[in-house]
Amino acid sequence: MISAAIVGGTGYTGIELIRLLSAHPEVSIDLLTSRSEAGTRADEIFPSLRGVSDIVFSDLGDNTLATLQQCDVVFFATPHGVAMQQAEALTQAGVKVIDLAADFRLQSLADFEHWYQQSHACPDLLKTAVYGLPEVNREKLASALVVGNPGCYPTTAILGLKPIIETQNQQVERLVESRIVIDAKSGVSGAGRQAKLALNYAETTDNFKAYSVEGHRHLPEIEQGVAQLLDSQFTHRIRFLPHLVPMIRGMLSSIHMELTEAGAAIDWQQAFENTYASEPFVDVMPKGIYPDTRSVRASNRLRIAVHQDNERAELTIIVVQDNLVKGAAGQAVQNMNVMFGFDESMGLNFAPIVP
Repeated sequence: MISAAIVGGTGYTGIELIRLLSAHPEVSIDLLTSRSEAGTRADEIFPSLRGVSDIVFSDLGDNTLATLQQCDVVFFATPHGVAMQQAEALTQAGVKVIDLAADFRLQSLADFEHWYQQSHACPDLLKTAVYGLPEVNREKLASALVVGNPGCYPTTAILGLKPIIETQNQQVERLVESRIVIDAKSGVSGAGRQAKLALNYAETTDNFKAYSVEGHRHLPEIEQGVAQLLDSQFTHRIRFLPHLVPMIRGMLSSIHMELTEAGAAIDWQQAFENTYASEPFVDVMPKGIYPDTRSVRASNRLRIAVHQDNERAELTIIVVQDNLVKGAAGQAVQNMNVMFGFDESMGLNFAPIVP
């Protein structure tokens, strides 16, 4: 058994981590922190955990750091800027760190400071951090000390583009025209468990809106994934636009692009099937079948559909996932499995919930 701690367990990703890790056969949750709920049992706040976990929240004080240093892995389900304050002390003690916020996602300090409005507390450690997308970065994750768990939108975008870029890297001729549009939609839980007027029931129900139209901080993460993770000379312009839809959890991203003559000659359905044939959590749908968000609800699965229209020279990729599982906590557990040499699907191989 490995000893795990969760820092910041009162948010939606925190409770998902408790749910998933409590069922993991090789993990013991030995510490759960929250300043606001210190001394309270987790199942008092989240009755769904009754009979699952009897862990009690602790305050993240000076003594807690010493306790965290006794763990094998620490998950930070905290706001941006928290993990980077603790990560150096933890890694020096040999503890592996998985941050579900953005502290270790962007390698560019300028991008981080611009989009998150703060300086990075440990830029040298950032250089060693591994971006936690197993389907792309599995080999590096195996030896990682610090993992930046991907954002939910970038997970759908990077995995949706991966087969296209890998195919392009094998070709001389250009396959896709210069512009790519990513039209993405997320349930309200993607904004976190917070009391904001724009997120309450009366504001979000029976409503549908775009947000961050002028630019979203997940765009540089997507661009980094395309340029660095996929080792690409893919210089296409990406337009990313997120939307809030009136549902609790779930995410659907539609990726649109125009094909060149050479691109139209590629069987993209087959290319996607070949790329993800051995991936346990990526399901390429049969031709003509398109996934909906409930087909992945509460699971770590990501489903992809490919629509190729050669008459119009267009390619559309549709990607769905649960934003709290494959888009957050489930992916963090998947990363942990790779880091500790467990079977990658351990503790995650369960069916989605329908209806």
